[in-house]
Amino acid sequence: EFDYPDAAVETEIVAHEAGIDAALAAQLVGVAQGSRALRQQGLDEGISTRMLIYAGILIRDGVAPRDSCEMTLTRALTDDPDLLAALRQLVDAHFP
Repeated sequence: EFDYPDAAVETEIVAHEAGIDAALAAQLVGVAQGSRALRQQGLDEGISTRMLIYAGILIRDGVAPRDSCEMTLTRALTDDPDLLAALRQLVDAHFP
């Protein structure tokens, strides 16, 4: 069964592939880990490593982190208002 890499490895992957620093990559990975916990609460799938890379690229290219996360992470996963609110809270927690 496929599973996500551990946080340290995923952070390295996102940092390298998106061309961002490890601290920013770790924030994105934190959002993803929270989203994966929501799979048991109505979310069909969690945020993928590929989605994190896309978010990182947008941030690297000048898009504000919250806007990037909204475009590539939250809206990409669901249109359910309750799940969107939960995902946005995850983003807010990692990008204060």
